[in-house]
Amino acid sequence: MALNQLSLSLQFARFPGVETHRAALPRHAVARWIRHALSSDAEITVRIVDAEEGQALNREYRHKDYATNVLTFDYAQEPVVMADLVLCAPVVEREAREQNKALHEHYAHLLVHGTLHAQGWDHETSTEDADEMEAYETAIMEELGFADPYAG
Repeated sequence: MALNQLSLSLQFARFPGVETHRAALPRHAVARWIRHALSSDAEITVRIVDAEEGQALNREYRHKDYATNVLTFDYAQEPVVMADLVLCAPVVEREAREQNKALHEHYAHLLVHGTLHAQGWDHETSTEDADEMEAYETAIMEELGFADPYAG
């Protein structure tokens, strides 16, 4: 299967424990995970942030005053997908622990999830859309060698 091209900027904010997240997110793996979720070429920035920055962005752009796992800022879908994916390290780490997943596996799922959002997928519009997006995410994750992220 030919994968689409990706121009990737991978950024890490400065926060205690950032090295754990750097280790879970080698550039080649992040690029691979995102490319498997792309239906066209893309320019994507991935930024790993602390809870304070994650909460501030979620509050400012979604009007929800808490840090969430991933925020997708999509700027264009054609002819090239252009987006920023912001992942909140403490939330991702907590969720991975709660779900008994390796940190890199949960990051892979959230990067696939955010990349689909950047291409117009939306799980909040209807149950049917949510089911379709989850099924597609599961297929991508299995293609990448991971288990179904929604199982159990």
